[in-house]
Amino acid sequence: MRVAIIGAGAAGCFAAANIPVAPGREVVVFEKSNKVMQKVKVSGGGRCNVTHACFDIPELLKKYPRGQRFLRKTLYEFTPQHTIEWFKQRGVELKAEEDGRMFPITDESQTIIDCIWQQLQQNKVQVRYGKAVKKIERSDAQLILHFADDSIYAADKVLIACGGFPKTEQFNWLKETGHTIQEPVPSLFTFNMPKHSITELMGLSVDDVTVKIQGTKITERGPLLITHWGLSGPVVLRCSAWGARELHERRYDFKILVNWLGAIMEQDVREQFAGLRQDIGKQYIHHKNPFGLPRRLWEYMLKQCGIEESMKWGELPAKAQNKLVQSLVADEYHIQGKTTFKEEFVTSGGITLTEVNPQTMESRLVPGLYFAGEILDIDGITGGFNFQHAWSSAYIAANSIME
Repeated sequence: MRVAIIGAGAAGCFAAANIPVAPGREVVVFEKSNKVMQKVKVSGGGRCNVTHACFDIPELLKKYPRGQRFLRKTLYEFTPQHTIEWFKQRGVELKAEEDGRMFPITDESQTIIDCIWQQLQQNKVQVRYGKAVKKIERSDAQLILHFADDSIYAADKVLIACGGFPKTEQFNWLKETGHTIQEPVPSLFTFNMPKHSITELMGLSVDDVTVKIQGTKITERGPLLITHWGLSGPVVLRCSAWGARELHERRYDFKILVNWLGAIMEQDVREQFAGLRQDIGKQYIHHKNPFGLPRRLWEYMLKQCGIEESMKWGELPAKAQNKLVQSLVADEYHIQGKTTFKEEFVTSGGITLTEVNPQTMESRLVPGLYFAGEILDIDGITGGFNFQHAWSSAYIAANSIME
């Protein structure tokens, strides 16, 4: 039996690592570049965010803006616990950080690459570089792969694990197999605010912030980072994932409300202000930041609200107080544009899920054709969820191919 795997990324290599060597079985991974597992190498700042310590599957499913119904089958089959065990059995220990993200204890993505690669080598898998597929056609019981260099390969089973594509036309060779494509749009991006004064605070982060996209139900809470082009950090990336399609339709022109105090409500802040006037009325507002915000952000807010350095808590006019309360709990920003977040770029879109069997990852339209990873219309928020989908779908596909 000849097995062809298209793409030497996380899903493709993991699938190959799970197809053991057997008499008469040939497994070949075709990669269009000259490198393997590039996304694994750069993810998590070069540490590789392998999975997430979320072991409750219904809770885990909530981390995927698209594909939840499909994942109900795959994530139960190969869970984050299975991922941890798989690497542990091969000598790689994973550790969970405070926010649940899991990394190898070495803090080196190369550890993960080496582990998968070693298993792949043990399985006698061949890897061929510079092989871009331009067409797949059926010939009797086999699938014939046509490559850009005019070579061909006849396979009994083919697994497509080449990741997502940013442009719809890049899926044309898959459309020719009869599959429909959900239009790809970016997910996991930062919010741009050209020339906004807050960008002067670039590099400053706030640990607990709530961001709401106006005109939608999208609200997320978590750390926020101010950059030289706008707003980033986990809370923004999660909003971008949930809003991927809607924000694309709006051409990335929308408004957000930022609660810099996390979940503290306006009424609570007003009550706190009344107490501050009474308790520390003679102290300067600039010197006393009672909300635990970074000093530079506090001073920026006071400046925006027209509160002078010489003003004391007891002298704060009602109008300035109202403005400051709004700035703290409902600060409005106009977003105009986006920026891809480092190398952790993810596309929302790909192969339509109704055309794939989640129990086998086999195409419902083309027998012998399988899919795994980001080529499917599934994407998760940041935090190891996209890799978990890659491992789960690849593992299921590998087992199905062997059967």
